[in-house]
Amino acid sequence: MRIVSLNANGIRSAARKGFFDWFDRQDADLLCLQETKARTHQLDDPVFTREGYHDCFHDARSKKGYSGVAIYSRRKPDAVLTELGREDFDCEGRYIEARFGRLSIVSLYFPSGSSGEERQQYKFRIMDWFAPVLASWLASGRDYVVCGDWNIVRGELDIKNWKSNQKNSGCLPEERAWMNDLVEAHGWVDTFRSLKPDAVEYTWWSNRGRARQNNVGWRIDYQLATPSLRDRLRGCSIYRDEPFSDHAPYTVDYDA
Repeated sequence: MRIVSLNANGIRSAARKGFFDWFDRQDADLLCLQETKARTHQLDDPVFTREGYHDCFHDARSKKGYSGVAIYSRRKPDAVLTELGREDFDCEGRYIEARFGRLSIVSLYFPSGSSGEERQQYKFRIMDWFAPVLASWLASGRDYVVCGDWNIVRGELDIKNWKSNQKNSGCLPEERAWMNDLVEAHGWVDTFRSLKPDAVEYTWWSNRGRARQNNVGWRIDYQLATPSLRDRLRGCSIYRDEPFSDHAPYTVDYDA
């Protein structure tokens, strides 16, 4: 089972840059997109309907051209969920879950706090609220893969400029402690770090300066899996040869 995840920073923009042509060559079973920045009715171009795939979207209701998540799957989902019961989160189009038997695939776009203190405080509130949601998924007996842009690095290996970013959103001590607690205390599997314990690779680069060219990046895109899937991990890769977005596609292979 191959799962590709990407924060597209606009699905229409990524398509114009050749993302779906690249995706067609990946032999992927699932694609999770974040930050689609489109309403579903705006995606009537055939490029957004991939042959052999079912697609489902959750658009932001709060504002146009904002957030939004999607899942493409070879197999038709048994069920698709888009609401977690918190309106200020659900209305921003940040979560979609596709269920296949006992397997759940989630595309998640976690809030960023980089725009200012108000959104940072919102991010902290969402962290407090979302931790029990994740705990309930762990306790459900289902296999989960939560794909997405979490907007948080875990540690020094995950960010180029470690010291200078200690006071910046995404690298704050409280955020890193929360993210690491999910993995180290609660058992969520950071698939990349499980497969590549010492690797230094990034999934996001600022559009400022020459960050991408100089590889001044952050690893903030994850596929977190339930412990039941740890032994089924076979490989992963971050594709950065073509800039479809300010993020790079992250691909993980699992035993079926």
